[in-house]
Amino acid sequence: MQPLTESFIRSSFVNASRRETKELSLPATFETLTDADWAALDFYGWRDPKFVRRAYAVLPLLDGDPVGVSFSQAEATPRSRAMCNWCQDVRLPNEVVFWAAKRVGDAGRRGSTVGILLCREFQCSRNVRNDPPPAYEGFDVAAARVQRIDTLRLKAASFADMLVAGR
Repeated sequence: MQPLTESFIRSSFVNASRRETKELSLPATFETLTDADWAALDFYGWRDPKFVRRAYAVLPLLDGDPVGVSFSQAEATPRSRAMCNWCQDVRLPNEVVFWAAKRVGDAGRRGSTVGILLCREFQCSRNVRNDPPPAYEGFDVAAARVQRIDTLRLKAASFADMLVAGR
């Protein structure tokens, strides 16, 4: 992912009000991210330290600049261990929760949302870069890792495109 500035992030949100983008808190580690850190990210996601059930992600579009998406965490938790829709890592070190994102435009203003199961701390970029367990003798672990990274990028971008298009 390309390095992002605070002003770009705040102006990129497609499903949040001006008040919400003004109130959002960036993570304490934001200012210390290096070019290598940005290169290892397929999207930039974080939980808001001031609002317990609010999170944000800046997602790439299939064509165009990244867009910011505001998420709300559902109060209920899945009954069984859920799998993240984006990274699909079965060895998750973190919790997966149900996030809701308001749709863009009139639908969002009427309260329409899109729900998705994602890693609670948005660790998908790190998860897909872990070597997957070999499925069989001769399994190409490096190729599988590259495929997982490409799939994560496609899923995150498709989600952003769906929100922007209002589908």
